[in-house]
Amino acid sequence: MAQEKPKTAALYRMVMEKHVCPFGLKSKYLLESEGFTVEDHWLKTRAETDAFKREHGVDTTPQTFIDGERIGGNDALRRHLGKSVKDPDATSYTPVIAIFAMSALIALAAAWAATGEVLGVRSVEWFVAIAMCVLAIQKLQDIDAFATMFLGYDLVARRWVPYAYVYPFAEALAGVLMIGRLLPWVSIPVAGFIGTVGAASVIYAVYVQKREIKCACVGGNAKVPLGFVSLTGYLMVVGMPLWMLFTSG
Repeated sequence: MAQEKPKTAALYRMVMEKHVCPFGLKSKYLLESEGFTVEDHWLKTRAETDAFKREHGVDTTPQTFIDGERIGGNDALRRHLGKSVKDPDATSYTPVIAIFAMSALIALAAAWAATGEVLGVRSVEWFVAIAMCVLAIQKLQDIDAFATMFLGYDLVARRWVPYAYVYPFAEALAGVLMIGRLLPWVSIPVAGFIGTVGAASVIYAVYVQKREIKCACVGGNAKVPLGFVSLTGYLMVVGMPLWMLFTSG
């Protein structure tokens, strides 16, 4: 039985004192995980890197060569090896799922520490309030980008632009107050207002106008589609103050 020919690849990547190319590391790991013996060539200076690019007529590094054939950068290597390549423009619910999942776990852990119960009224209340706080953090990282996307569909913001900049702070305020059941005369109307307007905006944009746009709920740079998930989130924000209103006292 003929012995299988060992798989080898030549990888050229930037490894400098103050910069190690992350895509070069990913390419090296991928090749090794696929059973390749990697000839790891370091481009240690900007001059070496520029000379390599000119020699091979490429604009970027890393570059992988297999059996003398240039495969290309990390994305090209993934395609060559039959791996998926993320589309930077593709929509995804992953950010929302991650936020809701972590908010739920935090709420359950807090409820257990505070009451000795995992599933209870407080865990549900904290889940909604914590999710509001985390969503506010996402918006506040780049409030201008959020406002730009938010203005595309929110009914109040389109009539009064400053509302797009106030919204993340109002969401954070309501969430923090609801966690501690503090100042309900502030948290209940604030959450009720932003939740009601948000739900109405989603219904109008998605179900009346039939638009396919992205939601600013996790920040202005996200690729989350505006739709049922967004509407559900807003209805949760509306439901929380109503619940607090009827259970207070």
